[in-house]
Amino acid sequence: MSKEAIRKQAKAIRSRLDMNKISSELIIKVKNTSEYKNSKNIMIFYPLKDEVNLLDLLNDNSKNFYLPKINGKNLLCCPYKSGDRTCLSCFKTCEPLSEPCSKNQINMVIAPALACDKNNFRLGYGGGFYDRFLRDFNGTKITCIPKELMFETIYPEKHDIALDSVITQ
Repeated sequence: MSKEAIRKQAKAIRSRLDMNKISSELIIKVKNTSEYKNSKNIMIFYPLKDEVNLLDLLNDNSKNFYLPKINGKNLLCCPYKSGDRTCLSCFKTCEPLSEPCSKNQINMVIAPALACDKNNFRLGYGGGFYDRFLRDFNGTKITCIPKELMFETIYPEKHDIALDSVITQ
């Protein structure tokens, strides 16, 4: 199966799931990990339709949160607090209006994923933004997805970056 076929299958599966319920379960699991507890600066993402929604993490005032902003072929990380103004990106995601900071101050990145495999490789939307961002990232790299979106393999390529863990419900 090709990556494109997995993307299509994952989107179809995802559209049939109760993502509100799944997102709530995944937030609890994330908060219980030692990686989350030990991280002060965490980059999450603004969800697309049918994507895991982790925005309730923003209510944790003991953490500093960041959202990605697209800049050409790269992702920047920008501080974000609940209620901050955003703008719509070229990919129809909400991006913060705040100034970007160095990714070196981020302890943990929770990346979006359409699917993952048993070796912690994530399948994104095909632009490679997170693979480029995570290539030299020294913090914890995780994703949160429904168990239904775990595949045996997503056929990783040389440029794909494995995550430290995949959290499912």
